[in-house]
Amino acid sequence: MRVSIKLKFTLFLAVLLSLTVGVLSALVLQGTERSQTEQIEATMARQTQLANLRVRQEYYTQEPRLDPPAFLQQEGVRLSDELSDLTGMPVTLYDAEGERIGTSLPGEIPPLEGDPSGASSFRYAMAGQVAYWKQGSSLEYFAPLEGPEGQVGVIRFRYSIVSYQAAYADIRGLFVSIGLSVVGLSFVLGYLFFNRFAGGIIRLKKTADAIRRGEFVRSAPLKRRRDELGQLGEGLYEMSGAIERNIEAMQEEQHKLKLAVEKLQALEKQQKEYIGSISHEFKTPLTSIKAYVELLEMYGDDPNLLEEARSNIGKEAERLYEMVEKVLRLAELEKYDFEIQAEQMDAQEALRDVVGRMRGKAERFDLTLRLESGDEAGDPALRFPIWFDRESFMHIFVNLLDNAIKYNVPDGTVVVDLKERSALEVEANRRDRRSEPDIAEAADGHAQTAATVEHVVVICIRNTGPAIPKELRERIFEPFFTVNRDRARQSGGSGLGLALVKRLTEAQGGTIELLSSDEQGTVFELTFPRIDRN
Repeated sequence: MRVSIKLKFTLFLAVLLSLTVGVLSALVLQGTERSQTEQIEATMARQTQLANLRVRQEYYTQEPRLDPPAFLQQEGVRLSDELSDLTGMPVTLYDAEGERIGTSLPGEIPPLEGDPSGASSFRYAMAGQVAYWKQGSSLEYFAPLEGPEGQVGVIRFRYSIVSYQAAYADIRGLFVSIGLSVVGLSFVLGYLFFNRFAGGIIRLKKTADAIRRGEFVRSAPLKRRRDELGQLGEGLYEMSGAIERNIEAMQEEQHKLKLAVEKLQALEKQQKEYIGSISHEFKTPLTSIKAYVELLEMYGDDPNLLEEARSNIGKEAERLYEMVEKVLRLAELEKYDFEIQAEQMDAQEALRDVVGRMRGKAERFDLTLRLESGDEAGDPALRFPIWFDRESFMHIFVNLLDNAIKYNVPDGTVVVDLKERSALEVEANRRDRRSEPDIAEAADGHAQTAATVEHVVVICIRNTGPAIPKELRERIFEPFFTVNRDRARQSGGSGLGLALVKRLTEAQGGTIELLSSDEQGTVFELTFPRIDRN
């Protein structure tokens, strides 16, 4: 069943007001009852104190003086009448055994044995506490009766609470009448208000239905309203115009989408061709492995052949595994937006970690590996801060140090030099080293970095290995390119390390360049934008 939005709004307002008035009334009535209880307790505490004072006064003025229990038995009736006159309330006195020794209401109060509430309250009072309960329009109040040497019994008051009950009933009736009046008036006013409010919503719905059918509006549906509904009407009008313009531009967007699909298809084709073009690089280790397998089938009992096959098959398998891993990583960088988990890190701390990991391999090749860093001022815990993916950073420098170790000479050195430089200074030095065509080609790549970054972290990897011929230096970052294929096979190189290093470096705003290569060794320079210290 369809329910009008006007009725929904009105019922919601009525329920909300009813709930508000009900909760408010309950809280006020609860507070009133608590206040009355505190007032009654304070009054009865004063009356109990006054009665105990009167009992002790009577005890000290008696002649001859009796012990407290005998005094109560002898004077109980008279004391109950006097205390009733003194406090203005009916009073009943009990000794320590629960026997009634005096009352100002004879015959009206039953013995404690037949009164469970009274017996329970008596036990509380004998324990030094007060207890009370409501009985009709009166309050039965039990309190300890104090003698000259401690508690000697219990005093019972009957306190009229008619006035409190009447006041509470008046307040409750007032809340009921006012609450009903407020809810009723609010219901009427809410219905009248939401009737106009819902009318505007209905007009907006009709406008939205027209837009859905393709009937675009030429003016705002609610011109005179200056509230959110008026703004919504203006929004529908503007949305109608935007949809109309978007439909006109749909053919152009479809054309762009078609071009994007064609580009993706071309990229996929290029990827397949790339994978196909490098497949022959896998043949060398596979051919070697296959040859040793055939030899083992023919001469499986030759121990020298077994040892040679085990060693070479392991090397070729490791080389093949490394080659596949790097090819797949390069393919990801080419085809996808490579997801990196960049974070603020200290380049000096990360390089210490890499150098520590690679030092063992350097020692196996009788090489010296060390890290050198500039004397920078500032926080020693974060001297070279960069924003980088820690895993990619590790991968970059493990590959570079691995190459520096493999392509070195006995008793050689590998030095990692870490400095901070001005971005403009680094770019100027690079321009001085390049020829004019090189400058034109690289200008767009570095101009934006130099304009937006004031300082860069510069890391140089130096080794004492053989020089790279000049005619081959421009190709060292190409996949599967090696300067000396025979030496690369001996050391397990695949020609993929530098290509992967270059892609990972540039993916995060860094640069890598072959700085120099001569008889003294080879130097690679990497730069990363330096971030401000926190």
